[in-house]
Amino acid sequence: MQDNQGNPSDPVSSGSAPDPAAPLDKAATPWLTAIKDAQTYFKYWQDKCDAIDKLYADLKKKAEAGKEREFQMFWANLEVLKPSIYSRPPVPVVVPRFKDQKPIPREASEMLERSLIVSFETQDVNALMLLVRDDMVTNARGAAWVRYDTTGAGEQVIYEHLDRADFLHEPARKWQEVGWVAKRAWLTLNQGLRRFGDVFTSVKLKTRKELTGDKDDAGGNNYQGEKKGEVWEIWSKSKNIVAWVADGLPDVLDMQQPFLQLEGFFPCPRPAYATLERRRLIPVPDFVYYKDQLEEINELTARISALSEALRMKGLIPGGAGELSEALETALKQTDNNALLIPVPNFAALGGTALKDSIVWLPIEEVATTIKELVLLRRQLIDDVYQVIGLSDIMRGSTQPEETAMAQQLKSQYGSIRIRDRQAELVRFARDLTRIGGEIMAENFQPETLLAMSQMELPTAQDIQGQVQQITQAAQAAAADPQAQMLAQQNPDQVNQLKQQVQGRVQELQQMVTVDQVVQLLREQRLRPFILEIETDSTIQPDEDAEKEKRTEFLTALGATLQQLFPLVQAQPAAAPFAVEILKFAVAPFRAGRALEQAIEQFGETVKGAAQAAMTNQQPTPEQIKLQTEQQIAQLKLETEKQKGAIDLQMKQADLQIKQQEAGLKSQEFAQKTHQSAIEHQQEMVQSNASHQQVMTQTGQKAALAAKTNQMKMQQQAQQTRVSNGR
Repeated sequence: MQDNQGNPSDPVSSGSAPDPAAPLDKAATPWLTAIKDAQTYFKYWQDKCDAIDKLYADLKKKAEAGKEREFQMFWANLEVLKPSIYSRPPVPVVVPRFKDQKPIPREASEMLERSLIVSFETQDVNALMLLVRDDMVTNARGAAWVRYDTTGAGEQVIYEHLDRADFLHEPARKWQEVGWVAKRAWLTLNQGLRRFGDVFTSVKLKTRKELTGDKDDAGGNNYQGEKKGEVWEIWSKSKNIVAWVADGLPDVLDMQQPFLQLEGFFPCPRPAYATLERRRLIPVPDFVYYKDQLEEINELTARISALSEALRMKGLIPGGAGELSEALETALKQTDNNALLIPVPNFAALGGTALKDSIVWLPIEEVATTIKELVLLRRQLIDDVYQVIGLSDIMRGSTQPEETAMAQQLKSQYGSIRIRDRQAELVRFARDLTRIGGEIMAENFQPETLLAMSQMELPTAQDIQGQVQQITQAAQAAAADPQAQMLAQQNPDQVNQLKQQVQGRVQELQQMVTVDQVVQLLREQRLRPFILEIETDSTIQPDEDAEKEKRTEFLTALGATLQQLFPLVQAQPAAAPFAVEILKFAVAPFRAGRALEQAIEQFGETVKGAAQAAMTNQQPTPEQIKLQTEQQIAQLKLETEKQKGAIDLQMKQADLQIKQQEAGLKSQEFAQKTHQSAIEHQQEMVQSNASHQQVMTQTGQKAALAAKTNQMKMQQQAQQTRVSNGR
């Protein structure tokens, strides 16, 4: 498949890789038929909008010399109405839906809010909102488109304003029934090849209609420029498909499953509507409601201008040649702004004989009276237009010196009421735009991108685990140190204190909010809408006096509330939680900003903690003292009984121990005696054995000696015998 990475300048979504297992119908005919039908459905509105746009600003017609005079009321009304309904860019506001001070939703809301603020500023959402405002005021509809882009410098959300001819949707009675929306993009050949591949070569390239003028246009509006291909990007909610089609191609350029998981499915907010036809999403421009009055005003202006040409001092004097009729014709045709005198040969025919009648001035009183009546009639028509569109005198900067301040205030309030729906519609549009951008960021942006955009310093789970592991290893190493063990034996209290500090630090690290937890919450599409609330602040330029009045009212309400609650908390510390909730309720209608809201919540927690401490150190009342005394006496008696029983038990245990010791001593003495007797018996046996052995030894020695003596005697006898025999 071709490279589907797109380009940062490509005005189409790059999408994602399609699912090869998904059975998708590649025929483009149903999609092109739906586009043609929708264009036919809105054609009448488009034609009227073309005429209104030219009436609002047509350089060639407005600058043309010699054209009839017109009262440019339509342009003036729009220029007054535009800043009245939108005058400053929206600022995203993301807060936890419930004020329960949970750390993860609080950090997640702040991260997403900061990222949206940066995105709005870098993408110049204010310029988009101005274009949407102008479309809504002029043509009763303004549209925009949101894209997720990763082909440029990192991840970004792109907000696009859509021309009324480049946005279509399925005809329906209300927006909830719309089944598909479509955006038209004009791609050059290189952009189309880069996005869709070689199939784009079959797309017919042409020049956009709004850039070309009439063939006989000599004003330089027949610009041709580079030809581009017309591509429609269609998001079908009913079929859960995104398709790209081009006129003349039998198959779609691309088709895939939705690559953005959005709550409303469409990557665009509901258009900003002014007035709609009943039961049809066809806008009705405000111009059609006072078109007749504008035409009458222009007609009266042209008549006033023509009659003003006749308001010149022209007179007839005696003299000259020619007929009287010729002199009168010459006087009427003269357009000199200075006083003009025409000589008349037959002056007597005019009835002037005296010197004072020597100059006969042409009558202009009738013309002046007619012009005055025309001006009054035009003024009445202008007031009728103001009644229709709802622009008060105060909004237009017009007032009467005799009017009171109350009357002017009523006019201002009445005018703001008439356009309040338009203001709310643009605020809603900005909110929807913010929510779509927030959804895209929450579900697609990498944690590194969110941290870089929000400039927040949140640790990762791996960082926390590493710090905990380091602290644990350091504690274990210290416990295994012999010197530390010796010190622990000498000062066990200090060792216990160090252990508690280590455990407290570990718990503190484990309770820290990590970027992984924040991103996990942002990724939860089902839970995120229930936890986080995405809004925008007002897009209306505030009145400085009204803003000061609101701030003064806020400070007054806050001061009065604190003044009433502090004595209550001091007298009854247990009422601190109730007082804090009353304080939050009192300041809830005022949007004080994230910093002040967090400060108020932290102040409430501080008050609760101080109240709990005060309850601990609170001076008891006499009844409480009596009750505490009785409780102490009962506790003392109970402790005395416990101590007495413990003493008796200890005495019994001591007697038993003494008896056991005596029995032990007796047993030890008997054992010693038995052992001594055994030793003595053994000694006697040894001595007896020794004596017996000595006797036996002596007896044996005596027997041996006797035998030896007998042997010697026998040897002597034998020798004597031999001697005797020898003799």
